[in-house]
Amino acid sequence: MSKEKRLFGTFGVRRTANDVLTPEFASRLAACYGTQIQGTVAVGGDTRTTSPMLIEAVKAGLLSSGCDVVDLGILPTPAVQYGVRKYYDGGVMITASHNPPKYNGIKFLDEYGIGIPDDMELAIEELYFDSEPKRAEWFEIGQVYKNDKVIDEYIDEAISNVDSDAIREANLKVVVDCGSGAGAYTAPYLIRKLGCDVTTLNCQADGFFPGRDPEPIEENLQELISVVKELNADIGLAHDGDADRTICIDEKGNFVLGDKTFSLVEKQMLKENNGGIIVTTVATSQAIYDIADEYDGEVIATAVGDLLVARKLHEKDGLFGGEENGGLIFPDFVYGRDAVMTVAKILEILAVEKKTLSQLVSELPVYYASKTKIECSDDLKQKVMDSIAEEIKTTTDFNLDLTDGVKILKDDGWVIIRPSGTEPIFRCFAESDNQQKADEMTDWGISLIKKYKQ
Repeated sequence: MSKEKRLFGTFGVRRTANDVLTPEFASRLAACYGTQIQGTVAVGGDTRTTSPMLIEAVKAGLLSSGCDVVDLGILPTPAVQYGVRKYYDGGVMITASHNPPKYNGIKFLDEYGIGIPDDMELAIEELYFDSEPKRAEWFEIGQVYKNDKVIDEYIDEAISNVDSDAIREANLKVVVDCGSGAGAYTAPYLIRKLGCDVTTLNCQADGFFPGRDPEPIEENLQELISVVKELNADIGLAHDGDADRTICIDEKGNFVLGDKTFSLVEKQMLKENNGGIIVTTVATSQAIYDIADEYDGEVIATAVGDLLVARKLHEKDGLFGGEENGGLIFPDFVYGRDAVMTVAKILEILAVEKKTLSQLVSELPVYYASKTKIECSDDLKQKVMDSIAEEIKTTTDFNLDLTDGVKILKDDGWVIIRPSGTEPIFRCFAESDNQQKADEMTDWGISLIKKYKQ
């Protein structure tokens, strides 16, 4: 059993801002990271009200440990990852992604722009709690630089990776909703540079998120859906707070589930590259496997978490990867979920295939999904999972996959019960060949959690 982490969740450290996540906390944590890196570190943040404060605290901590700092300003997480991979020894992103506005977080990156590995997280925690970070002599304190060019470079390189002429000729009408997050600095410009007619919603940066909650789920995107229909647009696009995820609305105003977007892009990537390695998580649709079988792909499944997918893509020289939540990874560009490349690729697919989004989605393998969650205190999570796994093993002949949480594989689908790394909840996903069965499976999953969390 790996050592229990005291601060880090699935990707970085996320807490309520200026309550737990104070400047002092951020500065010391950054100094502990800087002690490990001892090089040039890029720092960026999302649009939250507390990001500028935490950026300054992180910069101070890094300088104190003897690192040089490059301030990238406010921009999407993948833009920082892109910059680090090209130019720097490490990176820090201040973001709480899709969490409500009172939260913030710190994501640390390695030299490839991938979230740092577990052993480094443990080393940082060790320094933080049990020892002291390096404090450089006064004459060794690092320098601060600014780089405000990374964001344009990031957009332009994404454009150079797709058939931009085909997109321009298609004259697509696009509505984009950035939820007042960091995508406001990239998405409208990218789409306009690709020659599309773009209408923006919530594309003013605002850490109070006045237009909608930053989580791009269907109930938060009703305005986007109605505008797409009203304007007869070809597609609606929405991002989360730090613009690493993309959700699509088709031309009829239908919310397209993230695994459909994944399947659509996977199909295109495999066709263009005559096959390749696809990396996803155990919670992703069977459709990913069906498409890989058809187009000469090989699927590798990891535990849930974009970090794990990114690391596996790097290790296996994979072609493409991602999760079922609209987070797609193009490893040739950024080792992490990336909305800019996702948007460029989806617009390219619409342009090249000359089909509507609803047509393209209707050609994908059909499975029905159900997702739900239930509260469970952190200290009970392991007991609940162990008990469920034991019950399934001893009382049924279903197969179990314990890569992450408990995945129960039945003849007509699967259900996965897994604890959140950032909240006191269990998430329960199921997939089957009809909606009723999928819903019944999540109900069953929830009933098993309830049974053992007493």
